[in-house]
Amino acid sequence: MTPKRKQRLLVVLFIVFGVSAAVGLTLFALNQNINLFYSPTQIAAGEAPVNTRIRAGGMVVDGSVKRDSESLFVRFDITDYDKTVTVEYTGILPDLFREGQGIVAQGSLNEQGVLQAVEVLAKHDENYMPPEVAEALEKAGKMPMPEGQEFNK
Repeated sequence: MTPKRKQRLLVVLFIVFGVSAAVGLTLFALNQNINLFYSPTQIAAGEAPVNTRIRAGGMVVDGSVKRDSESLFVRFDITDYDKTVTVEYTGILPDLFREGQGIVAQGSLNEQGVLQAVEVLAKHDENYMPPEVAEALEKAGKMPMPEGQEFNK
C-alpha cells in the first residue's frame, strides 16, 4: 500500500470513528430525555418501567386528594376508569387542579407502583383534556362527554 493510500485510509477511518461517536452520544442524550406516556391501566399491568422518567395521565379520583398540613406534599389517585394509580407530589399544584379533572403527571414509578411526580399539569379550560389522557380513556371506553352532548358512534 502506498503512503498516499495509507493516508486516505486513516482519514476515512477517522471520519467513520468521529461520526460513530457523534451518533452514539446523540442517541445516549436522546434516550435520557425520552419520557413516554402511560395510562393507569398500562402502569397497573406492569408495562411502565420502574425508576425511569415517564408521563402518566388520567382523571383525578374524587375524594382521593390528601394534603399534608405541614408541607406541600400531596397524594392523589388518577384513573382511566379501568385501573387506578397513586401519585405523590411535593410542590404547588396548578390552579386548575381539582378532583374529577384530567391531569398529566411527569415523574418516575417506584417499586410499590406509586408515581413520584416532579411535575403536574392540569387542563387549561373546561373542554380541554390532554390528548394522551383522552386517547387512554377512549380506549377504555370511558370517555366522559361534556354536558349537553351525546355520544354518537
